[in-house]
Amino acid sequence: MATPTEAPISSAVGQTLGIDPLVLGRRIRYLRSRKQMSLEDLGAMVGRAPSGISAIENGHRIPNLAQLSALAGVLGVPARDLLDPEPPTTRDAEEIEWEHFQRSPEYVASGLPQVKVTRTTPPEVLGALLGLVRLLARLREERIATPEEARRANAALRLEMRAAGDYFPELEVVARKLVDLSGRDEGEPLGHRHLAQMTQRLGFEVVYADDCPSTTRSVLDLRGRRIYLPKLPAEVTGDHRSALLQAMAGYVLDHKEPADYKAFLRQRVEANYLAAAVLMPEAEAAPFLTAAKAARELSPEAFRDRFIVSYEMAAHRFINLATRHLGIEVHFAKVHSSGVIHKVYENDGMLFPVDPLGAIEGQFVCRYWTGRTVFDAIGEADRYAQYTDTPVGTFWDTSHIKRAKDGVFSVSVGCRFDDARFFLGRDTRHRMRSGCPDPNCCQLPPPDLEAEWKAAAWPSARPHSSVLTAMPAGAFPGVDLTDVYEFLDRHAQE
Repeated sequence: MATPTEAPISSAVGQTLGIDPLVLGRRIRYLRSRKQMSLEDLGAMVGRAPSGISAIENGHRIPNLAQLSALAGVLGVPARDLLDPEPPTTRDAEEIEWEHFQRSPEYVASGLPQVKVTRTTPPEVLGALLGLVRLLARLREERIATPEEARRANAALRLEMRAAGDYFPELEVVARKLVDLSGRDEGEPLGHRHLAQMTQRLGFEVVYADDCPSTTRSVLDLRGRRIYLPKLPAEVTGDHRSALLQAMAGYVLDHKEPADYKAFLRQRVEANYLAAAVLMPEAEAAPFLTAAKAARELSPEAFRDRFIVSYEMAAHRFINLATRHLGIEVHFAKVHSSGVIHKVYENDGMLFPVDPLGAIEGQFVCRYWTGRTVFDAIGEADRYAQYTDTPVGTFWDTSHIKRAKDGVFSVSVGCRFDDARFFLGRDTRHRMRSGCPDPNCCQLPPPDLEAEWKAAAWPSARPHSSVLTAMPAGAFPGVDLTDVYEFLDRHAQE
């Protein structure tokens, strides 16, 4: 486990290629054992300490490309063999399954001790442990209410985005073609006249209507070749440029009617990505960010102002490009003022809360994380930065408050402690400590408040309709009981 002042070592190579460090480690151990080599032997031949080889074999570190190539050469196999996603033996697969379970947020939060499975552990003991794990998973899934498919799709898509570093080169190609159609000069912000030329060259007419369905941001008429947008102020509907580009995305990306929720969700992600890539073209955004990193002046606000977009879109676009062009692994979170997570992305090891199906959206973020503390710290227009010590290392975040028609949200961008040196706001003195996913950190009410109000409080949840995930477990699903008890305690003293 990392110390509170540093994050665990992770490799961009592993994230980009979607490598499971446990599988990679078991393959190296398997091949080393076949050659009857000790840890000391292998370490000496690749220039690593035996403890470093052990950390790789146990899935705690991922070697970089040079180290991977050296290991493959000594073990006498092509490097691609080490990246085979299948465990080398059935026994290895079972041990990996058990280790994944013990590293899950649910197990960590349970407070149960770590049970180390070794080569001498009898097969029937390991089989019994895995049987209990699978039974528990099945029982928990059966108790979860719908929409189960949505939660599974959210979790699966997030893993795909993490493996790709949230960068999709095929969408960048389409974005470049659309920018070329706009007639925009390099360095010039993409305005409405550019969008008008773009849509005209695509054969569409933009119509602003005052009777658009209230549940839509836009309507695309493929037969009449029209794009309908609401005839409302931008502060109500959002940036019209973004809405128009998202509407065109379905056409230019040849989206078909989605067969399931996963396809629907992916289409939405692609539409949002494409809109951001057009408004902040990679050819200009990447050099801007690279220069800012070199000057140690990375800032979502500066990125926003350079391309005249919303803070949230600038934050999303920064996430798209950060790992690919800056070599920085990052996380993003949009959190409602109630503490409920609405959007999230991470490839830097930040341990977000998850439900039994692996979905994060709909869960309560830790009270001590930046996305939550920002609501008590500043006004809506200001920037707030904070370091947060967590069980998996220290993370830095910069957060911005956004007011929308469906509530007040924080939009946060962050990274591991070591990478904070490239950002404005790194000198912040704000620092908090989080024990999550341990429920004693902030998920359970303080004992004195609970004793005072548990028998007297009966709250009713207000779930947000767009959060398609399971309600958190508890006597009152979806309700933050600490908030409820504090509210009652304040008013009882009036």
